[in-house]
Amino acid sequence: MRKKNSESIGEAIRQYFEENPFFKRKLAESKVISGWHIIFSKTISSYTSDVYLKNNILYVHLTSSVLRSELSMAKEKMIDDLNKHVGMYVVKNIIFR
Repeated sequence: MRKKNSESIGEAIRQYFEENPFFKRKLAESKVISGWHIIFSKTISSYTSDVYLKNNILYVHLTSSVLRSELSMAKEKMIDDLNKHVGMYVVKNIIFR
């Protein structure tokens, strides 16, 4: 016998993540890291060796010093783009190494 108020597993999991702020934040942080490669061009991604987030600071390891200086000038726009991509304020600063 089936309940009248049943919902799908996917809907239950989505609802759980939305109601729990810790998981919602962690999911957004994960989207920032994957969003780096989605939002910015393949050229920038090809010079990226490591991307991680710690204490709302995104650390990006680049293999090109020229690209590092170019991206430093566009840092604020990049922060806005990443935060818009995840739908919440996750990244406060980006440090290029």
